[in-house]
Amino acid sequence: MSALVRSVGIAAPVAVAVAMAAAWHADQPRPAMQAKIVEAAPAVPRQYMALVAMTEQADPVSEGEKAREENQRLGFVDGGMAVARPFRAVGQAGEDHDRALQCLTQAIYYEAAREPEGGQRAVAQVVLNRVRHPAFAKTVCGVVYQQFNAAVCQFSFVCDGSLARRPLPALWDRAKRIASDALAGRVEKSVGTATHYHADYVFPRWAPHLGKLAQIGAHIFYRWPGSWGLPGAFTGRYAGGEHIPAFDASRLTAVAEPVTDYPPVAALPERRAANDLGGRMDPSKGWKLSIADPSPSGSALGDMVARQQKAAPIALAADDHNFQGVQP
Repeated sequence: MSALVRSVGIAAPVAVAVAMAAAWHADQPRPAMQAKIVEAAPAVPRQYMALVAMTEQADPVSEGEKAREENQRLGFVDGGMAVARPFRAVGQAGEDHDRALQCLTQAIYYEAAREPEGGQRAVAQVVLNRVRHPAFAKTVCGVVYQQFNAAVCQFSFVCDGSLARRPLPALWDRAKRIASDALAGRVEKSVGTATHYHADYVFPRWAPHLGKLAQIGAHIFYRWPGSWGLPGAFTGRYAGGEHIPAFDASRLTAVAEPVTDYPPVAALPERRAANDLGGRMDPSKGWKLSIADPSPSGSALGDMVARQQKAAPIALAADDHNFQGVQP
């Protein structure tokens, strides 16, 4: 999610090879892979630098029920909702369109596949709002994969391993339809100029510093404070040249196998009396106990078994059955 996250406005740990995405559906484009996204650094006014840095942190103030309570206490901004302009910068055909469509579909699916359709359209609107805002990359894939090779991604699905999961066809097709509508100019008015969101079960550190606009499903949407969050600030121009980055798949196998800290048998200390002539039995060498199994005859065990067999069975009354918990 970005400063949009499932578990905190942002998430982190393992990157995944995006090449798998091309095999999901036969009708999906097979986008060219690039080693990195090359774009100019976002232009951030000095007074917003600390806030931008805060939105890129992954540690929430609270999670779970406490986060939900704090999210409810945080009020929505006053003054109505400024509506974003339609986004038609990507043409309806060509490589840029195909790659932008795939990146936007991925964002909608992995961020909000189980959300209501309005919530999915709101996620698409946030991505396109970011393309136009000076603080973010200037392509659709650039926004979705911004900081893909850093410890914390802007959208959590990019670096938490979600891309390794094959999407469900029906949900993927719906996400693709919504992405196509957004790229063709459809505007989701319910979130206006929102550039951030997070799940309602986390309370990010930055939430009180941005303008809370709306909640749709499990996601809460925000815009930058002050004039930087109003339509006049969205002056960024779409750059074109959509790229989907290639990941270092070796990062998936970088986690070491857990080591069980059990000492070998030979290293265990001896814990027996000095006059004990026995030793440890090693069944792997075919060793067996030399003590004979108890015999039912000619022993105390045999006498006990014989007495039990000769004893008359005890008849329980119906009340006894019920008391014992046994159904008659």
